[in-house]
Amino acid sequence: MGLLLFLSFSLLFTAVSPLGDISKSSCSSKFEDELHQLNDTGVLRLPLHHPRGPCSPAPLPPVPFSDVLAHDEARVRSLAARLSNTSSSSSSLSATPRLLDPTSLSVPLSPGTSLGVGNYVTRIGLGFPSSSYAMVVDTGSSLTWLQCSPCVISCHAQSGSIYDPSSSSSYRSVSCSAPECGGLLSATLNPSACTKSNVCIYQASYGDSSFSVGYLSKDTIFFNSQTFPNFVYGCGQDNEGLFGKSAGLIGLARNKLSLLYQLSPRLGYSFSYCLPTTSSTGFLSIGGGYPSSRLSYTPLVSSSLDSSLYFVRLVGINVAGKSLSVPASAFTSTPTIIDSGTVITRLPSDVYSALSKAVAAAMRGSPRASAYSILDTCFKGSFGRLTVPQVDLVFQGGAALRLAKNNVMIDVDGSTTCLAFAPAGSVAIIGNTQQQTFTVVYDVGGSKLGFAPGGCR
Repeated sequence: MGLLLFLSFSLLFTAVSPLGDISKSSCSSKFEDELHQLNDTGVLRLPLHHPRGPCSPAPLPPVPFSDVLAHDEARVRSLAARLSNTSSSSSSLSATPRLLDPTSLSVPLSPGTSLGVGNYVTRIGLGFPSSSYAMVVDTGSSLTWLQCSPCVISCHAQSGSIYDPSSSSSYRSVSCSAPECGGLLSATLNPSACTKSNVCIYQASYGDSSFSVGYLSKDTIFFNSQTFPNFVYGCGQDNEGLFGKSAGLIGLARNKLSLLYQLSPRLGYSFSYCLPTTSSTGFLSIGGGYPSSRLSYTPLVSSSLDSSLYFVRLVGINVAGKSLSVPASAFTSTPTIIDSGTVITRLPSDVYSALSKAVAAAMRGSPRASAYSILDTCFKGSFGRLTVPQVDLVFQGGAALRLAKNNVMIDVDGSTTCLAFAPAGSVAIIGNTQQQTFTVVYDVGGSKLGFAPGGCR
């Protein structure tokens, strides 16, 4: 990954876009109480918040939208590097002198997906008795982890108290000989390490220089009154990077250590979400069946590039009811994943060029504006004043995302609105701007992905 990250384990071994008009006072605790439960159909349903929404339990600090796009580009580069099995120079992590001493263990870490600032936020309960923690949700990561006291090396500032494993009667550390410890390499792309007392150490690193290192552990995870004992997660002792004020991260990728896989024996191997805008509240559901009459499905595509990510096949795009004039091979020349943490959708370059021209032609009466960061199809004027054509993303099997104007365009600074797509490099990505307000169903057991409009409140 360019530079190697050398972490000191000596201590371990011895022991934005503008907000909507919703106000903080209007955030409904009743709504969260209704969602945060296992309902009669056996589906676990949690509230999900926009990372920059006023109702988020761990809101990100205000940042210029150009910074959001810069972090988004870092995430895309790290995904591309991960799929090509190479390192991304932009994701290099460097050692800090305070972590190095003659007795430390030097461990080179491989970067996972860059966190960026696009991940959504929910809450989980952990421990017995349990406490609630705000966590970012990521479909590009596998291991769930959160910050734990005594934070032997470093903990970032978080909303609420840091989890204290000594206060939980159900907490257990995982030994180095346990199969879960052996599974860390596939879950985090990094090898495990081991303390002198035979406790497994995980190392989760990300393409934007964020990382978490600590003890692999088991504890009871709570969702309202529903308990899931022996949940495997990372108890972070050195946590640094772009985690905002969250306690940690929930991994929903396809891996045995992910939250999805660990809950699947009781709930089934599927999950769904509605990614909200800043002025709405969405949900994350795990388990259960989904009525096919409301959903259009496309197959999840197997790929030898990375078995943990969610690959789909985009086969066409319509603008104002007309198909783009590009050959079918233009869509299949680049592998495509769907990702909850990427903000801007990336399309194969020929497809993006055709989309840009078609949208610009449909908006001929709107004055053009200069490019904004990675977005080059921009118009003068605020979002609400522009007439935007309908865009349909069509997937294998006929499933389609029929995008409203807020899924097509994004207001970057109050006076400029840009097409929320960009050209891809080696990987195309369906990002979260296009997914917002849709119900998106990951039927992993059935190897299919479904879409339905109108999922958020």
